[in-house]
Amino acid sequence: MAELHQDNSGAYLIRGAAILGGAPEDLLIRDGVIAGRGRDLAADGATVIEAAGLVALPGMVDIHTHLREPGREDAETVETGTRAAALGGYTAVHAMANSTPVADTAGVVEQVLTLGRAAGWVDVRPVGAVTVGLAGEQLAELGAMADSRARVRVFSDDGICVHDPVLMRRALEYVKAFDGVVAQHAQEPRLTAGAQMNEGEVSAVLGLTGWPAVAEESIIARDVLLAQHVGSRLHVCHVSTAGSVEIVRWAKSRGVNVTAEVTPHHLWLTDELVRSYDPVYKVNPPLRTDADVQALRAALADGTIDVVGTDHAPHPSEHKECEWAQAAMGMTGLETALSVVQHTMIETGLMGWADFARVTSTAPAAIGRLEDQGRPLETGEPANVILVDPAARWTVDPSKMATMGRNSPFAGRELPGKVVATFFRGHPTVLAGKLNTPYRWLPENTEMPGAAPAGRN
Repeated sequence: MAELHQDNSGAYLIRGAAILGGAPEDLLIRDGVIAGRGRDLAADGATVIEAAGLVALPGMVDIHTHLREPGREDAETVETGTRAAALGGYTAVHAMANSTPVADTAGVVEQVLTLGRAAGWVDVRPVGAVTVGLAGEQLAELGAMADSRARVRVFSDDGICVHDPVLMRRALEYVKAFDGVVAQHAQEPRLTAGAQMNEGEVSAVLGLTGWPAVAEESIIARDVLLAQHVGSRLHVCHVSTAGSVEIVRWAKSRGVNVTAEVTPHHLWLTDELVRSYDPVYKVNPPLRTDADVQALRAALADGTIDVVGTDHAPHPSEHKECEWAQAAMGMTGLETALSVVQHTMIETGLMGWADFARVTSTAPAAIGRLEDQGRPLETGEPANVILVDPAARWTVDPSKMATMGRNSPFAGRELPGKVVATFFRGHPTVLAGKLNTPYRWLPENTEMPGAAPAGRN
């Protein structure tokens, strides 16, 4: 655990942290940026954090978060969700559009932006809906959202697939004007009607309607071809099957501008857990087989899958603590993601901490076009930094989490690694593993820092 020597200067000297898991060095944080990096740096009045044994990483960026607000404050709010994000090591999250009302207009995405800035725990970047009301019938105000104060660059109907190929093509064409990306929830609805879990041996034994892998894979195959034809950016949400991995790998070999994400729970959990009929394991896409898990891990390690996205999906208890067939789909993930990736990827030898930073920070920031997130820990760069104790062990207790959601599939499990400190724009939102104070933004009419400039359409 880091030891603090407190001063009131507002500057911080992180002493002896292993940067990206490498040799111990010091980081000096002052005025929101990294003011120095090296050995034996002078404190010059800064608060000293003794960080021997800790790993320093760029703040994590989640490309896929459900904050529920506006409209579903019984499940989560921007305040509670971003508190959870800060504790989990995140300095930026992309808030999905399936709120109530749907984030399909400039007004709603600006509301989400304002809520995020008022909370002050992390950078909240709204994701705009692809279609009006997520109905899959008419394109939403993509250009207006891109030109708004929120400067939206990621568009998704996540939770619902944009299954009309003509509409998907038009969306891909439209976002090219401002370097946007369409993030697809790949699920052919006609192949998953009434589906309850992965289609396979376990579903046959349990008598639950199966969710075939081809329902995901067929949409990905169609969309990478559309993206190639249009010459636009495509992002594939929560890839879950070995077949999907092979399609993405093929598309990248052809030069298609496609990126893909995997969730922490799909890197570890399998459909065997559904034998318990515990609805905490009900999720979209469903938990797959061990062979799929191993393929996903290998693809994340070799770069076929670009990022880890939590798909943090909190629900009120009554929506999960019920019969399997009636339970909502989704799992929380912001406060456990780092530990799950450490367990599945780092402790297995598939990745190191530098790779971890790539898939949890650098790559998701690039996909979302966040210019001041995912930056290297070098002098002059924005001070979005986390300190991790890789030797820590902790048992997941959902009742003690900051998120309102109690639907963690890792409840009761002992996990490795713990975030000790999170610095957001140079301000410590988390210290000694506990929430500190939020970052205070500039006045609301101030130019949004770190976002790519809006284009014309």
